Parts: sequence; structure tokens; C-alpha cells
Amino acid sequence: MRENTGGRGGRPKRAPLSRDRVIAAAVALAGEKGAAGVTMRALAGSLGVEAMSLYNHVRNRDDLLDGMVDAVFALIELPPPGAGWKRAMHDRAVSARTALLAHPWAVGLMDSRSRPGPATLRHHDAVLGTLRAGGFSVRAAARAVGVIDSFVYGAVLQELSLPFAAPEDRDGITAALLPALSPDSHPHLVELVAAQSEGPGFDPAVEFGFGLRLILEALRPDEADGEGGTR
Repeated sequence: MRENTGGRGGRPKRAPLSRDRVIAAAVALAGEKGAAGVTMRALAGSLGVEAMSLYNHVRNRDDLLDGMVDAVFALIELPPPGAGWKRAMHDRAVSARTALLAHPWAVGLMDSRSRPGPATLRHHDAVLGTLRAGGFSVRAAARAVGVIDSFVYGAVLQELSLPFAAPEDRDGITAALLPALSPDSHPHLVELVAAQSEGPGFDPAVEFGFGLRLILEALRPDEADGEGGTR
């Protein structure tokens, strides 16, 4: 297939700007520089256009961030119709973790938008609908989502801040820590280090699954709201 060229010098014709293209470029830029690095000037530079041309597709930087967050929400698995609430919340949380680890800049922005996009609204409505169908009251469903999301966001932040990325890195950090530990003054840390060295390596996904199961087992659709929520 012949490449589309734009006249003079046979140079490839630049793809026209669109909101989707602007948002996709902003997401890519955030992956390199973080959300703070996504300025209109930097984004325009990455697209090879003038900054003013971006305003034909996004109102301002807040609108741009709304679109970026919406793009991440679009990656999170929606509960299928008729799914049991516990399995649906489990799969949705695992999918959210995957999306946020791929886009760490988004963790602090997911619930910050005052003008949520269509994927964001669709996501939240589907999640609440699954819980409501599972017997949760309106208030209890909202609380359940809040608890699960707090765990997901916190777990992702913790994983992203770990000083090691692989088991061998963790072993090196542990070895460097050992001289500072004494069985007399730090008996529990010493036994923890010993247990970890003898057992399987630390796996954030396994730890995430453990915590998520605890939360899902604790949630009960038939428990009182505490404040007389509407069913």
C-alpha cells in the first residue's frame, strides 16, 4: 500500500488532530514525565503542532486530564451482566490494579475529576449496579466501592514505591539491613527476615489477592447501613 504523502518533498502527511489523538498523546507523555509533565506546550511539542491548535479539541488542561483519566477507566474490566457481585468486584479490582500499574501517574487522579468522562461514568454505574443487584443498599454499595477502591489505590501506591522490582533486588536490600538488626532489640523483624528468606519470594500480586479476599469476605449485602440507607 502506498504511503500517503503531503505534497512538497514527498513528506508523509501528518494525521489530523482529534480529541482521541490528543488524549492518547497526553497519556503517552504522562507515562514518560508524569501527570505534572503534561503541559499544553509539551503536548503540542510531542504532536508536532502549535499549542493553540490543541484548544480545538480540549477546553483546557483540566479537560485534558479528564480525558486522560477516562482513558484509564476504559481499560478497567466492567462487570458482565448478571455476574455475581463478589466475583465481579474481584475481577474489577484486579483489572484496575493492572491498569494503574501500567499508568502510575493516574493513581492520584482517578477520583479527582469533577467532569468525569463517559467511560468513567459507565464504569461506576456498572459497578454500583452489580452491587445493587447483589442485594446491597444504595449507601452500602457506595461504601463497598469506597473500601475496595481505597485498597486498590493504596496497594498500587505501595507497590510502586517499593525499593525493589525483582526478588533478587529484595534479597540484596534484606542483606544490607541485617547488620542493623539484633535478636534482642528487633526480635520480630529478625524472625520475619528469616521466614522470608526460607519461603517463597515476595509477590505483590499474591499479597494483593490476599488483601482483596479479606475485604470481599467481610462485605455483606444484608448488613445494616448504620444510618438507614435506602434500598
